[in-house]
Amino acid sequence: MFKKVLIAEDHEIVSLSLRNALAELNITINNQDYVFYCDDALTRVKKALQELDPYELIITDLSFDEEYTQQKIADGRELITAIRAVQPDIKVLVFSIENRALIANALFQELNIDGFVPKARHDAKDLKLAMESIYKNKKYHSPNLRQKHISSHIFTEYDKAIVLLLLEGRTQKEMPDLLKQKKLEPHSLSSIEKRINHIKTSLNISNNGQLIAHCIANKII
Repeated sequence: MFKKVLIAEDHEIVSLSLRNALAELNITINNQDYVFYCDDALTRVKKALQELDPYELIITDLSFDEEYTQQKIADGRELITAIRAVQPDIKVLVFSIENRALIANALFQELNIDGFVPKARHDAKDLKLAMESIYKNKKYHSPNLRQKHISSHIFTEYDKAIVLLLLEGRTQKEMPDLLKQKKLEPHSLSSIEKRINHIKTSLNISNNGQLIAHCIANKII
């Protein structure tokens, strides 16, 4: 079983539950092995590599609450990308309130994660099964993931252009000029912000990373 695991989770009670679940697998989590911020997670991974004692597995949420202290890495999706850039062989298990199979499948395809477990009833048992599978180099798709989701939003070419810009890493402040170049309207910042929020609300999606994953999984972009 894994000997060195990092937990990136911003809710303390969930972090404690994760540590208890790991303890039942005889995995010891020290104070330096769990963090509340994505930036700190990347720092810990880099430090472990420098000390020639790398992490074997990271368990991360997808969404993190915004704080007064500005973070360079906003969510779990960006964190996975950043960590894989410095340690490509690290195993990744996503543990998230998001429980739609289409979101999980997009992460398996795009970021090559190793497992996805939704936060739900009996998730401790689910986590144990996930870690046992991942340790054996098997992908773990939780049986608790919802398989069906009916989209309540019809994507226009304008919407697709905005999502593609998000995928490219463009900020909303950069989008007005870029949409103007494409001759797409409306291209004011407030209109763009309202449209993105409208799409996320229609799809019951909470952040831009999930929006991108939804569009990739459904071949919208």
